[in-house]
Amino acid sequence: MSKAMKIAIVDDEKDMRQSISQWLALSGYDTEVFASGEEALGVVGPDYPGIVISDIRMPGMDGIQLLRKLMGGDSALPVIMITGHGDVPMAVEAMRIGAFDFLEKPFNPDRMSELAKKATNARRLTLDNRALRKELSDGGQIMRKLIGASPAMERLREDVLDLGQADGHVLIEGETGTGKTLIAHALHAVGSRAGKKFVLLSCAAMDEDTLLRRLFGPMQPDDTRLPAVEEARGGTMVLEDIEALSDSAQARLLSVINDQGTPPETRIVAICNLQDEGRTCESALRSDLYYRLAALKITVPPLRQRGEDILTLFTRLSEQYSEEYGCDAPQVSAQEAAQLLQAPWPGNVRQLINLAERAVLQSRRGSGTIASLLMSDHDEMQPVMTTEGKPLKEYVEAFDRMLIDNTMRRHKGSISAVMDELCLPRRTLNEKMAKYGLQRSDYL
Repeated sequence: MSKAMKIAIVDDEKDMRQSISQWLALSGYDTEVFASGEEALGVVGPDYPGIVISDIRMPGMDGIQLLRKLMGGDSALPVIMITGHGDVPMAVEAMRIGAFDFLEKPFNPDRMSELAKKATNARRLTLDNRALRKELSDGGQIMRKLIGASPAMERLREDVLDLGQADGHVLIEGETGTGKTLIAHALHAVGSRAGKKFVLLSCAAMDEDTLLRRLFGPMQPDDTRLPAVEEARGGTMVLEDIEALSDSAQARLLSVINDQGTPPETRIVAICNLQDEGRTCESALRSDLYYRLAALKITVPPLRQRGEDILTLFTRLSEQYSEEYGCDAPQVSAQEAAQLLQAPWPGNVRQLINLAERAVLQSRRGSGTIASLLMSDHDEMQPVMTTEGKPLKEYVEAFDRMLIDNTMRRHKGSISAVMDELCLPRRTLNEKMAKYGLQRSDYL
């Protein structure tokens, strides 16, 4: 499970900070107390894994001064101020500077717990987003997220590396849940614009007027960001659900593209989601815009075409979730492996992610099967089968490979331990590893 957020409690009164600490500790928070703002600043810095609760009136550095220092280091750090009766002007000033909220003495402890919950949830989201942005800025790391040894994934990785080095606009097509946005991040991370702006906008998430304003401007007086075409200048602008753009928005986007010249100052990566709806992106966009965006094109393969990658992904995901939930990963039988390989996966990788988490939770309770989870996803499918039948030999080999891969990973590459567990002679194990492309060095 996610680690508990820290709460830094700053108050010059010992009884007050200890009582707040005890109350929040009972709510499951990891608290630490400080008698002064100066003392707190020695510990609470940028990316602090939690929030701050501080009294506003303290000798030396008061709460307002502490708040200014904290906001200067990390403006997204939630700080809850505790004010006394008659300190409303100071509370208003604190909110203007950037305080998350304030509590007026004497306060209800339940109200404090409620605010702490909201603040820590906001902090967790901020830190997760920062970690994701950092991860997605590392080209090598993001390429490792494109897991799979299938020919389809080999081609996809080659396409990403090739097109990432190009300057032209890119159109990414594929079914829902195949990971098209991850591919857009990868294109940016492995190219020459990796250190530049990356701006992502969903064309289907806003009404027409809001989208046009966010995309092209003019912005409202209270807007804190530039229009996306300005914000992304020199970098990459990703437009999800490009097919949702109206004719007038498409015309304005085409005008922006034409004004940029060649090579374009800002690279546009358009993501289209129409393949699984029986339509095409070419039919959804005006032809002149389509051919400008599709100068370079990537088609992300659906999960059902990725063969043994399904088992590899399921194993990795279930291991991650079992670690998160503090339990053992579910053991996959040969029959279940075949069922995973045979499933049609209309939701693609996104569906597999959800299934892996449910399988781990189900295993922790000691009930249910992977087959039952697949059937609950596709009640109308009896049995779960794709339209493309595969020879039994392929399913057996896929399970064989998964079994050896899992065992090697669990024993960190110890050949003798794997031989003992699987009851295989060394020569047979070596032959199978060579056949399936498994190398001991990958597990050390």
